[in-house]
Amino acid sequence: MITFPHPLTADPDGIVAIGGYLHPDILELAYTYGIFPWFNPGDVPLWWFPNPRMILLPQEVKVSKSMRSIFNQRKFSFTLDQRFEEVMMNCKNVDRDGMASSWIGDGLINSFCDLHQKGMAHSLEVWEDRELVGGLYGVCRGRIFYGESMFTFRPNASKFALIALCRILEKKGFWLIDCQEETDHLRSMGAKTIRAADFFEKIRDNLRFLDNHQYKWSEWAEQERNVVYQLS
Repeated sequence: MITFPHPLTADPDGIVAIGGYLHPDILELAYTYGIFPWFNPGDVPLWWFPNPRMILLPQEVKVSKSMRSIFNQRKFSFTLDQRFEEVMMNCKNVDRDGMASSWIGDGLINSFCDLHQKGMAHSLEVWEDRELVGGLYGVCRGRIFYGESMFTFRPNASKFALIALCRILEKKGFWLIDCQEETDHLRSMGAKTIRAADFFEKIRDNLRFLDNHQYKWSEWAEQERNVVYQLS
């Protein structure tokens, strides 16, 4: 039987376990308790539960005046769960301040694609005309969405993706998006940090909802299109 140490036993850096492998069943167990893998391909897997934890409440996402204009003009369109593997590959290969997102190795992609087929991992794709220009992906466990990574090939496409996701998740009754590590960019969009102990309490409350939303989300794009574009 596969188990993890209690998340609140993580060391000061946030590492709760070392070793193992990226089987989809292990990933499912890890995300159920808010633990996520983060390591360079070829290295020993590291499993994290950082303190503090950055989260974004969907109803608190900040939409700037310039982003409101982009939504009003419908500059971008979006889909859900249409190009999951391509979104992951773009997140892997996009340049981030001169560094590739090298932690997204082939093994991680394969395992996440398995979770996607099981209805646990999801992607949101952003389109300009018929070109994929941005997106994000993550894992759904109950009423928590664990955001993993995003990419953009056009200015503001990743912001559009996050705002669109927040609007949809708010409508669907999600409690929060886990952002994992603190960044200035996410804080500027409304994310905040909470203590690991408080985050774990939310995880415990979430255990009774684990069967929620375990299916492909592709139909949500059309169902909630008006919710996404009707920004007040």
